[in-house]
Amino acid sequence: MHQPHAERRKRLLAQIGDGVALLPTATIAVRNADNHYPYRADSYFLHLTGFEEPEAVLLLDGRSGKSVLFCRDRNPEMEIWDGFRHGPDGAREVFGFDEAYPLAEMAERIPDLLADCGQLWWPLGHEEAFDRRVNIWLDAVRGRARAGARPPAHYGDLRALLDEMRMVKDEAEIALLRRAGEISAAGHVRAMRAARPGMHEYQLEAELLHVFVGHGARQTAYESIVAAGANACTLHYVANNARINDGELLLIDAGCEYRGYAGDITRTFPTNGRFSGPQRDVYEVVLAAQLAGIAAVKPGAVWHAPSDAALAILAQGMVDLGLLAGSADSVIESGAYRQFYMHGIGHLIGLDVHDVGQRKQGGQWRGYQPGMCTTIEPGLYIRPAPGVPEAFHGIGVRIEDNVLVTADGNEVYTAAAPKTVAEIEALMRGE
Repeated sequence: MHQPHAERRKRLLAQIGDGVALLPTATIAVRNADNHYPYRADSYFLHLTGFEEPEAVLLLDGRSGKSVLFCRDRNPEMEIWDGFRHGPDGAREVFGFDEAYPLAEMAERIPDLLADCGQLWWPLGHEEAFDRRVNIWLDAVRGRARAGARPPAHYGDLRALLDEMRMVKDEAEIALLRRAGEISAAGHVRAMRAARPGMHEYQLEAELLHVFVGHGARQTAYESIVAAGANACTLHYVANNARINDGELLLIDAGCEYRGYAGDITRTFPTNGRFSGPQRDVYEVVLAAQLAGIAAVKPGAVWHAPSDAALAILAQGMVDLGLLAGSADSVIESGAYRQFYMHGIGHLIGLDVHDVGQRKQGGQWRGYQPGMCTTIEPGLYIRPAPGVPEAFHGIGVRIEDNVLVTADGNEVYTAAAPKTVAEIEALMRGE
């Protein structure tokens, strides 16, 4: 059941040599009084374990090759209130750890396991409370110096190793990302079908959630953006409380989280089902830029290739629409395009919606590899300003898809959400 997680642990064990790695899961966060935020395990921890219960620590010992989990013990009384716990025995059996122990045994066992290891890896500085715990365990090892125990002489940030591992997804991760993309796309389709002038943005947010939860994705991957009219010119608009007016465009940027993996789709469509002339003109520029950006995602292509391809089309479009004067090259060289397009082309996506991983290695842009997943999301955001044609005032358009790098190109696994003008208008007509 959890074979992919065991394989990932083996890959990490091979990297740490005679070292030891420690990784805690996320802590429970209090919302108010005795009420908590919905619990979500740490992404690094999920990547290596699949274990979703709070209060757990993973230890990987490079010398023995063993993976050891410390977790909450079974507690029938607490389980009446908070639900089932696997306990150490259940965790070992279900999740494939070599050994598992109750949390109460960490203070005794972990110093023994840290003694004489070559290097200790953990998420340095990520959580102050865990850093303090690690220092207590290291002090316990130092206290046994007369018995010959040595603390590790070197320390490393475990996230540096895991970030690199997480950049390229394995088949199990790709399957979950595809499912997150399918559910997210279905949510966007439902919102398009439901949209009508006179509604409020939050009503369409509810349509998204209906689909997400109905397909087993009980959390969103991030706070949904449902932005009508000029609200779409605010990149991270999340108030979602305005009335949707006839003749406006509606920008929805939303995705579900399915079994830890994120979907992230943006679609922009007319609230009344028909693009006006200026809306269509802006939309077609953004769509052409997005298609060019997607086409540039392929094995070996450098990281900024999609950005360059999309920006060339956006810049020419800004000139053609009369938003900026000069040539496309001059608009790019001067940075004038940032008045209407002020963000990057996209980001990695996985267990985090803005997933981990370095885009450069040794100061050089890295190339795409099969198994990487990225978003491609150009946009134009036209706020009223001197010299900006009034017909475009308040138009905000962004189009975003999730793209998997394959051996021979790419796969847009969120394509089920319509994005051409003809497809959108047909869907909104009920066809």
